Amino acid sequence: MILQTAWLWLPTRRNNRGASALKKGHSMNSRMSRRDLLRTAAIATVASLAPAAASAEPRTAQGAPSPVHLGLASYTFRNFTRAQLIGFMKQLNVDQLNAKDVKDHLPMDPSAEEQAVADYHAAGIHLHAAGAIYFRQATDDDIRGKFEYVRRAGIPVIVAGDPSPQTLPRIEKFVQQYDIRLAIHNHGPEDKLWPSPLDILKDIQGMDPRIGCCIDVGHTVRAGTDVVEAIHKVGPRLFNIHMKDLTDFHDMESQVAVGDGKMPIRAIFESLIAIRYPGFVDLEYEVHPDDPMPGVSRSFAYMRGVLAGMGYESA
Repeated sequence: MILQTAWLWLPTRRNNRGASALKKGHSMNSRMSRRDLLRTAAIATVASLAPAAASAEPRTAQGAPSPVHLGLASYTFRNFTRAQLIGFMKQLNVDQLNAKDVKDHLPMDPSAEEQAVADYHAAGIHLHAAGAIYFRQATDDDIRGKFEYVRRAGIPVIVAGDPSPQTLPRIEKFVQQYDIRLAIHNHGPEDKLWPSPLDILKDIQGMDPRIGCCIDVGHTVRAGTDVVEAIHKVGPRLFNIHMKDLTDFHDMESQVAVGDGKMPIRAIFESLIAIRYPGFVDLEYEVHPDDPMPGVSRSFAYMRGVLAGMGYESA
């Protein structure tokens, strides 16, 4: 029965639009062979049987809607056009997007942005975050431009790449004016400002509660921080999650499909449920940029399998 359910999660070509996007724009061999399909189904099956973390109470809510909401960071498909991205999302059965100004995914130009938003709406794709967006100029005009960009798209969360602690009070004024949340993204040990979500948390205490964190789980473990502990400590200031997996928590180049590495996926999901996290877990698959679909498909199959093993249905 589990194996049959796993087959339902596999990406399918749901309409001709997605298929034509694949044919026209690139030479990528994303068509999965029967062997690939069997492997993905097996991954989902194993994931659904994964044991709970020792510290987490097992979930028994069989068939309940998942409280963990899966989405996609558009940077995953940074080498592909918006039309291709939409086609891939249809195959993956994912309709939640964290969009970035890369290729033509969400352009900064107002007219081009308007067309992008219309395309996503027509495809049934919801834009829940934008980023990472970088605040390299500590001026009101530059900061206002970024908030206007996000407001035009109707997006409630900015994933911020590099605001300095000195710039945050200026950005806070725009958070309050526009009522848009700011989720500061940590970037691991190479990041001199925000290696860990806990570093972000220290500098935003006492600021507007709409200023918080985007926890990148890969960069978090590379910074030597327990990601489950970080989720609990950030708590209500957690506005976005970037999901990835690593085989070596000290090596940024060891990224693999989710489920193929050492990331404690089930414990992460349990901790998000425990803090009643209302946001999205966005897959950010940064390897194989010219052919990401096999790893992306396996990642979603594994995460959905983990949720099924916890007793939840996954959208």
